Amino acid sequence: MESNVVKEIIEAEEKLKTSMLNSDMIALQDLLSDDLVFVNHLGHRTSKQDDIALHGSGLLAIKSIQFHDLHVVPQKNVVLVYVNAEIKGSYNGAVANGEFAFSRVWTKQKGNWQVISAHSTVIA
Repeated sequence: MESNVVKEIIEAEEKLKTSMLNSDMIALQDLLSDDLVFVNHLGHRTSKQDDIALHGSGLLAIKSIQFHDLHVVPQKNVVLVYVNAEIKGSYNGAVANGEFAFSRVWTKQKGNWQVISAHSTVIA
């Protein structure tokens, strides 16, 4: 059972990456919980609506995301993910490249895995 959950979460992480690269707001609606709280690398708390609006605005343009050192840790009712990501893109026309550490909490809602909590930190 646990290996199936790990496989499902790895697939969900890939879907999340693809949806961010494509600014796919429909896919993001499915992958992000209505209750999402994302603490970004600047320490700002954002919601699902904030995240989707950012992708829809065109201000954020992600060109590539490379995951490294992915750890998937199933718990009783949630799955924890820890991953480093090299992200290349732009924000409001300015280059915005960096290496980040992410932690995400996935929970099954409405029959689908969704991110309910996330945090990112810049890796120096």
